[in-house]
Amino acid sequence: MFDIGFSELLLIAVVALVVIGPERLPKVARTAGHLFGRFQRYVSSVKSDISREMELDELRKAGQSFKESVESAARGVERQAGEAEYSIKDEVNKDKVEEALGLKNEHATSGRDGESAQAKELVREPPLALDWGQTSDAARSETKSPTSSENQEKA
Repeated sequence: MFDIGFSELLLIAVVALVVIGPERLPKVARTAGHLFGRFQRYVSSVKSDISREMELDELRKAGQSFKESVESAARGVERQAGEAEYSIKDEVNKDKVEEALGLKNEHATSGRDGESAQAKELVREPPLALDWGQTSDAARSETKSPTSSENQEKA
């Protein structure tokens, strides 16, 4: 802290001995030591306070940057969710339009045949199985029950 050598300390001690006197010198030296210790503790506490404030400032900056990155990521997710919602709504609307057009076409063809194309497809396709390897009750009854032509052949 101070650039004082041994010879300079010796000179200060001799001057203090002459000025203060040999009776009061130990008491003054003790008081000076206490004051110097207090000064050192004060300086170290100020340094630690400053370093804590600097660390807190760095943490605040890191927290702020983290908050900004989370907010930007949330905005990105919201944007993607909005785009997905828009595309889903668009697909649903397209399906509704196609269904409406398909129903019009079915009504036009069902007038000739007497039944709709959708009903024909339901008859052709077997019902879906509910579990792996299992068939539905309707599918089992269709496969197990003989048709009317088979009944006539057996009789």
